[in-house]
Amino acid sequence: RYRMQSKVILSMTALLIALPAVLFFLTDFADLPIGERILASLFQSVTPRTAGYNTVDLTEMTDASQAVTILLMLTGGAPGSTAGGMKVTTLAVLIANAVAAFRRREDPQLFHRRLEHSAVRNAAAILLLYLGLTFAGAAAISAAEELPLGACLYETASAAGTVGLTLGLTPQLGTLSQSILIL
Repeated sequence: RYRMQSKVILSMTALLIALPAVLFFLTDFADLPIGERILASLFQSVTPRTAGYNTVDLTEMTDASQAVTILLMLTGGAPGSTAGGMKVTTLAVLIANAVAAFRRREDPQLFHRRLEHSAVRNAAAILLLYLGLTFAGAAAISAAEELPLGACLYETASAAGTVGLTLGLTPQLGTLSQSILIL
């Protein structure tokens, strides 16, 4: 028998590997042989949440795939891991709260266990912190460097999630923009 937190971590991890991998497979890596395409899709669905390695040219990924990668970088790994981000359990609490709201239920639940209101409140605060810092940093870098906001979001999400992935912009940024990423 697994504790609820273990069930949440395992199920969210499986979901956050499978869904992006399918998207990446359908939209990217068409020039690779099928076996390598599957591996590249799986690898790219795992690495933004944990390690920050890349085996493909990230600038060649579609805008949709880059957006999903940004979300994965902000999500991160499980609590207690060395992965950055807001953590998969925080995302699970937010999803459970949204499901409860759509179903017009008073209390959010995960695996038939009611979540405390403080857990939902903390998850919402963490999400707002990550989104606020990421978007503010990206907007400041975009304005200072006259670069597209999407590329700047990618760089700031990588910095906020302590991932290390880049579209190649970070080394070319000025001191102000690099300081924003450091902060």
